[in-house]
Amino acid sequence: MILDTDRVSDLLRETAEQIILPRFKRLEEGDTQEKGPGDLVTIADLESEKYLTPALARLIPGSHVVGEEAAAASPHILELFRSDEPVWVIDPVDGTANFAEGSELFAVIVALVQHGKVRAGWIYDPVRDRMAVAEAGEGAYLDDRRMHVAKPQKLAEMIGVLSLKFVPKDERPEVRARAQNLRRFFSLGCAGQEYLQLAEGRTHFSVYRRIMPWDHAAGWLIHREAGGTGAFADGTPYDANIHAGPLLMAPDPDSWDALRDLLFPDPASRALG
Repeated sequence: MILDTDRVSDLLRETAEQIILPRFKRLEEGDTQEKGPGDLVTIADLESEKYLTPALARLIPGSHVVGEEAAAASPHILELFRSDEPVWVIDPVDGTANFAEGSELFAVIVALVQHGKVRAGWIYDPVRDRMAVAEAGEGAYLDDRRMHVAKPQKLAEMIGVLSLKFVPKDERPEVRARAQNLRRFFSLGCAGQEYLQLAEGRTHFSVYRRIMPWDHAAGWLIHREAGGTGAFADGTPYDANIHAGPLLMAPDPDSWDALRDLLFPDPASRALG
C-alpha cells in the first residue's frame, strides 16, 4: 500500500480553511454543546469530522475511520482497531474548549493505525498553517523541515506537560509534590499543540493519563520519529487499543527512566488504567 501523505495534508488544510477557521471566534448560540461534564463539542468538530471521514476512507480502499465524535456517539467503533484493515483516526478539533473560547491553541489530528500500531500521523495548526507529518521509520517533518526532540537535561532543568485533570484526586498532591523537582510543568489543553512543542524540542517531556487514540496516536509517532522515547509507564509500547496511561514521553531512554522513577516510583503507580 502506497500512502500519499501530501494528499492527507491537503485534506486537513481544506477542512480547516472551509469549515474550522470560518467558525473560529464566530460561534453562535447553539453551536457549542456539552457531551459530558466539561467535555465540549462544536459545530466545527462535527462538520469537519463529517467532511474528513469519507475523504480519508477513499484514500485506502477497505480502510475504516474512527473519529472522536463518532466514537462519542457509538463507542463500539473502537473495536475497529482490532481488525486487520487500516484505521484512520480523526480528532477534528483537538482542544475544543480552547477553540470555543477563541484561543489559538487547537489543532487537527489524523493518524493511520493498523493492528494497534501507528503507521503515519499528522498534526495541523490551522492558525499558523503549520503541518507536522511522520511515517513510521521515515522521520518527522514540520513543513518539510526535519523535527528533532530536545537534548536530554537533568530533571531539574526539564520543562514539559503534566496535567493533573485525569489523575485520581487522592493521588494529585503526591504527583504534584514529585513534579516540583522539575523546572516547570504545564498543560495547554490541546495534545496536538503539546506534541508539536515536544517534537520541535521546545519541551522535554509529556505525561498523560487518558490516552484516546485521536489525541495521542499521531503525536506519539511524530515524537518518536523526531528521536524521542515514549511508552506507558510500565514499559508497554504505545498501542492504539490502550486508552489509559500513564503514557510518558522523553528525549531519550535515560531521561524516560529518570522521569518514570521520579513521577511513578511505586510499581503500582505505573500500572495501566
